[in-house]
Amino acid sequence: MKRRIWLCADDYGISPGVNRAIRDLVERGRLNATSVMVVGAAISRSEADALRASIGVSPRCAIGLHVTLTAPFRPLTMHFRPLEGEMFLTFARLFRRGVAGRLDGEIIYTEVKEQLATFADLFGRVPDYVDGHQHVQLFPGIQKGFLSAVKDAAPSAWVRQCGRNRPLLNRLDSMKALVLDVLSGQFRRRALQMGLTFNSAFAGAYDFSQEPDFAALMPQFFQEIPERGVVMCHPGLVDDVLISLDPFTFQREREYAFLGDERFLAQMEASQVTLG
Repeated sequence: MKRRIWLCADDYGISPGVNRAIRDLVERGRLNATSVMVVGAAISRSEADALRASIGVSPRCAIGLHVTLTAPFRPLTMHFRPLEGEMFLTFARLFRRGVAGRLDGEIIYTEVKEQLATFADLFGRVPDYVDGHQHVQLFPGIQKGFLSAVKDAAPSAWVRQCGRNRPLLNRLDSMKALVLDVLSGQFRRRALQMGLTFNSAFAGAYDFSQEPDFAALMPQFFQEIPERGVVMCHPGLVDDVLISLDPFTFQREREYAFLGDERFLAQMEASQVTLG
């Protein structure tokens, strides 16, 4: 039997071009999950309504909250710290703070809970699942506040862990992915203790800066993902807003083109996976 997986497009709300691309793929049945950045530059009630309309065409698609705690975005809560100017810290600085034990869990909890509340205001309900931009939900010093906020505000939502479905000796090919595996083990244990559910495995990470052939990577992602696993993707159309906010630009258009192509459907069929 075919494995039912989640194919999740991250970053809805980062820019109008990304939003349009994700809605198009949702309507065509090429995605069954998308994660919304409520602190993004292109999220509003009209953009939320447009996404809800697209999902009305393809009702099996889930909507999640993409918790964002890194620059160049700004917090929703007034007293969030640490900041750089008025923005969150960069990915690297936030991670180092977490490892050093220099993040206030209560401040993290309050910001995540506010992002959950903003999502509920935009969509009229809690998210189906909750994950993190740049995998911040896994960071030391953030895990507990993140999970506690989900437990209190959206206990029915599942949370994204980023551990791969590989034997230990086959996990040494990428230091970044190995770190995600280790952090995800801690994250899963905490989620279980709180009674939260999570995806079975994770795939889709690659070195965006190298601009690899996304179509050539997808069979590997499909091969290693089990039932109820998440394959992450970032389709989009490049616009000035995206260029101003994120270095990951034209590779999004390559992902968008492939996911809309018939080759993508053929790869799913050959890999015995379905978007269930």
